[in-house]
Amino acid sequence: MPLLLILLFIVVPIAELYVIIQVGQAIGVVPTLILLLADALLGSWLLKHEGRSAWRRFNEALATRRFPGREVADGALIIVGGTLLLTPGFITDIFGLFLLLPPTRAISRRLLKRLTIGRFAVVTSGGGFGPFEPPGAGGARPSRDYDVEGTAEEVPPQSNGDPRLPRSDQS
Repeated sequence: MPLLLILLFIVVPIAELYVIIQVGQAIGVVPTLILLLADALLGSWLLKHEGRSAWRRFNEALATRRFPGREVADGALIIVGGTLLLTPGFITDIFGLFLLLPPTRAISRRLLKRLTIGRFAVVTSGGGFGPFEPPGAGGARPSRDYDVEGTAEEVPPQSNGDPRLPRSDQS
């Protein structure tokens, strides 16, 4: 992790400055600044366009009661890509464009899936919570997804104003 932070905050800006200086020497200062401004404007337009598209697909997935995993990953990649495109520099622009264009974003999504698979655990409390039922639940679901059975007990506050824990009648 410290190596990654060193890379992000020290090496990348130095490399960006080097590339900007080299491009400036090759084509001139004003064309370099215009190019940086143009790709920032293109990046903001692309971020807006792709972000709206991802948001629409996310809502469609929810409307069809399908888990929007792909859409969430796309949204996160679009945000990172747009941020990279708005950051001045040519190296970050290349990576940002890679994350914003749909064909290359699909490659990034697969790579992200490979890197994260098995690193997270989904914990459920069984009993059929909506359409996303845990494996092995046996398909036993209440007639309506929003029905929940349970009991409640009112707990009066103690003298200092803090609520006390309920006592079991069996102790």
